[in-house]
Amino acid sequence: MLEFDADTTRLLEQCYVGADVTRRRRASFDRLRPGPGERIVDIGCGNGLLTLELARAVGEGGEVIGVDPSPDMRAAAEDRCRESRNVRILHGTADAVPLADETADKALSVQVFEYLSDVPAALTEALRILRPGGRLVLGDIHFGSLVWHSDDPGRMNRMCDSWDRHAVHLDLPAHLPGLLREAGFAVDGTDPVTICDSEMRPDGLASMMLRLMERYAVANGHMEAPEAAAWAEEQHALSQSGRFFFSISHYVTIAHKPHR
Repeated sequence: MLEFDADTTRLLEQCYVGADVTRRRRASFDRLRPGPGERIVDIGCGNGLLTLELARAVGEGGEVIGVDPSPDMRAAAEDRCRESRNVRILHGTADAVPLADETADKALSVQVFEYLSDVPAALTEALRILRPGGRLVLGDIHFGSLVWHSDDPGRMNRMCDSWDRHAVHLDLPAHLPGLLREAGFAVDGTDPVTICDSEMRPDGLASMMLRLMERYAVANGHMEAPEAAAWAEEQHALSQSGRFFFSISHYVTIAHKPHR
């Protein structure tokens, strides 16, 4: 799996303010519909970008609790939210949230559940912390939706095969509605957010994935550094010549805890 160490945290800090990741984050924000005075839990808060946006939405009368197991990510989130008195950043995991039963109005998680070995346990935990009627929003990528052009399809397949090992679930959005219902949630719908580009944009998702995938493949011995570098160089060349194509879909699943 991808390790969220200090180097990865710095890379994500740069990339997460880009247009595509901002759009993906905004999709979850909009579906959550945060309101004044609410208590919201950001499960796997990462570097705190969404946590801070939620804090502004709930106002001084509300509270946002960011939960993350990574010390580096929590440090970044604490630094970002240091002037917001209605934010707490806590150590925890999706299946062990440090909150009492039925004390949160809403909860969300963006691209976290695809990395969990036990999704049902995390859904049970979300159900536990939410008050009756509380809303849960989960955003995850379906990696089967990836379409990425290359003049060397064999090399592209090797890179994608490497990247397929970075997460536990490659097709989680297809299973979430059923898993949510089994956990006791009522499912309200699933909305797609598709990123499709015919050029390599510096602040785009493709640029972020290019850097992460190259590093991951080499660090884990899936590809030699020269081959991985050649793969990345080809994508920049394709973009410069007007022959670049990249598309992938992120899905936002909305559910709520039924009233008894």
